[in-house]
Amino acid sequence: MVQMPPPRIPPEDPAMAFDFILMLTSNDRTIPDARARLDEALEGGVRHIGFKDVGLRFSELKGLAEAIRAAGGRSYLEVVSLDAESELASARAAIDLDVDCLLGGTRAEEVATLTRDHPLRYYPFPGRITGHPSVLEGPASEITESARRLADLEWVHGLDLLAYRFDGDVPALMTEVCGAVAKPVIMAGSIDSAARVEAAARAGATGFTVGTAALAGAFPAEGEGFAAQARAILAITERARAQSTAPRRLALAAHDTRKAQLRAWVLRHARALEGHRLVCTGGTGRMIAEAAPALSVRRLQRGARGGDQQLGALIATGDLDAVIFFADPTLPHGGDADLQALTRLAVLHDTPLALGPSAADMVAASLLGG
Repeated sequence: MVQMPPPRIPPEDPAMAFDFILMLTSNDRTIPDARARLDEALEGGVRHIGFKDVGLRFSELKGLAEAIRAAGGRSYLEVVSLDAESELASARAAIDLDVDCLLGGTRAEEVATLTRDHPLRYYPFPGRITGHPSVLEGPASEITESARRLADLEWVHGLDLLAYRFDGDVPALMTEVCGAVAKPVIMAGSIDSAARVEAAARAGATGFTVGTAALAGAFPAEGEGFAAQARAILAITERARAQSTAPRRLALAAHDTRKAQLRAWVLRHARALEGHRLVCTGGTGRMIAEAAPALSVRRLQRGARGGDQQLGALIATGDLDAVIFFADPTLPHGGDADLQALTRLAVLHDTPLALGPSAADMVAASLLGG
């Protein structure tokens, strides 16, 4: 019997709000006391937490990944291996550790053969990477072309750009790379000031990593210690998010008796929603596309035909910034179980969920500035 290849499932255009990823690393190595520092990071309010594939034994990395998961965080492993054998070993480790995201590495096609059958999201390095700590080499045009090639690969979900390890015009490079690809770009490497965070947001990045600088206390904070550094960087992130040019991805759905209310909400926020990506269940999507033709609307199946489950899958893979579902609690609905499932997933994956206009207004104000 001929074994058929796995079905091709086109990856979504993953989107995330402009997020701070705290790396428990120094000089491209996981720090020896990473487990203790994790507790401080969680106390500081960090939800996106990563580490490198070097610096600790596998058993210690596994304990770290499990602790991040148990605390409701999102875990990241960044590869710094330079040779092929070590990079593939690191990719296998990411799979065995069951992290949410694999960052870095330069051999995307080989790594993707390992990761494509697993739920982790893969963000390789564009450009030529040398040395340890890693340096990004080459002209900006070459790096951007590398980014395009990588983003065209089916099982690459985004890019990890070592922006501030580039000896050149970093803001211009970040803007050029983000503008050249439709997939999310995370900025990494020596981000040690509010100015650099803000530059990443303005360039269109969907996130950034900080490691050594937080451990060194580089950011002005209201108190001493690692937790205070985490709070300070989160505050900087919140301010920078208002300058972000990265498109947001919002899910929109409504019970039949609340569709008119959702239509009115969309028209009220139409200007703020322009340029962002709206994902809607079938009937809702048609209504919104007809009411506001300038908006980017992607229609899924109708709710009764699996559209709510498709939304749930996007929440589970981290591909939505928020879900807006105008619900009618006064009437029994056949889709109540679907809404309960979406609510559970939104809580589990820390995705904002608005069930009415006031909460949706808060989402718009936070994510869209409108």
